[in-house]
Amino acid sequence: MAAMTPTAPDERAPAGSPPAPAQPAPRGTARRPRPRARVWRGAVLALAGGYFLVPLIASFVFTVHVPGQGITFDAYTELLAADGFTESLLLSLGLAAATIALSLLLAVPALIAVRIGSPRLRPVVEVMCMLPLVVPPIALVTGITTVLRWGPEHLSRTPLYQTFLAVQNEDFPVVLVLAYTVLALPFVYRSLDAGLRAVDVPTLVEAARSCGASWPHVILRVLLPNLRASLAGAAFLTLALVLGEFTIASLLGFQPFAVWIVSISGAQARMSVAVSILSLLITWLLLLVLSRAGTHPTAAATGGAAPAPATSHKES
Repeated sequence: MAAMTPTAPDERAPAGSPPAPAQPAPRGTARRPRPRARVWRGAVLALAGGYFLVPLIASFVFTVHVPGQGITFDAYTELLAADGFTESLLLSLGLAAATIALSLLLAVPALIAVRIGSPRLRPVVEVMCMLPLVVPPIALVTGITTVLRWGPEHLSRTPLYQTFLAVQNEDFPVVLVLAYTVLALPFVYRSLDAGLRAVDVPTLVEAARSCGASWPHVILRVLLPNLRASLAGAAFLTLALVLGEFTIASLLGFQPFAVWIVSISGAQARMSVAVSILSLLITWLLLLVLSRAGTHPTAAATGGAAPAPATSHKES
């Protein structure tokens, strides 16, 4: 038999018929951005960069340029030797670490338990965690002050009297950790809730339990690795909150880093601006470390795709 040769589409179409519509481009081909879109994108990025960088540059120039003396870095060289700088910075970092640990210890087991055992309680837990956004910090610190004054007066003959004194220790005020934990609960809840929604928690727990894993093993080795990005996000927001909080610490009479910056701003303006710039750099560095801790290197290297299992076929 003779081989049949395919005919062109134009030869098959009858005379006078309209031309065939153009075929769409294959999916693999990417469209190049229009020049106008690239110009607008560059303009928006330039405006955003100027909005953030111009104040920082102006602040840096203010700290290094002294009229009549020229360029000097005395504000930065005297910073490390300033009275209270190291103590206040270490205190804020310690408060941030304790607040992150306490908020995660409270939120992670509660949200996992609600997700697995009692999904109907989720609205109740959400409302309780969102209440600190409704209560202003000044009202919160007023309530804390009232309790701290009431306790030693009425519990002076009980062992709780020493507890009220211990939580107000100036070296490490535990009362600030408790207050910051309350303030951080809404942000921790939102971050963890988004992570739990993206993971099939009941299926993972059932599979791990069917393999004989204990509950601590399920939480530590199965669920927490899948919530790594959410945990890093919650720690990210809590750290930023604690390092920048001023109202509660100032009204309670403690001096973490933010309060110390304000306390020296009146007498040494250049040093206070230098401390602010340094605090921004420290905060950005810590937040960068937390954001990098939330990424999974193996998933990024493999593109998130797991290799397909090999199957063997028997020839009959």
